[in-house]
Amino acid sequence: MSTQTFDVEGMTCGHCASAVTEELKALDGVSDVRVDLVAGGTSAVTVEADRELTRAEVTSALDEAGDYSLAR
Repeated sequence: MSTQTFDVEGMTCGHCASAVTEELKALDGVSDVRVDLVAGGTSAVTVEADRELTRAEVTSALDEAGDYSLAR
């Protein structure tokens, strides 16, 4: 089991958090996603999966969810 935390920018509300959660949960091997929402700031998104996720996979899922991005 792998637990990774990603800093995500662009989320402003619960709907944003839900959209990000849904897209990340759709990735192969992901079992849980938790979002610590900081509206208008950088939110911590913790992902539990049976493998390490790549930055490209997470970036693609964030693009599908909306106008969200990984913090640099």
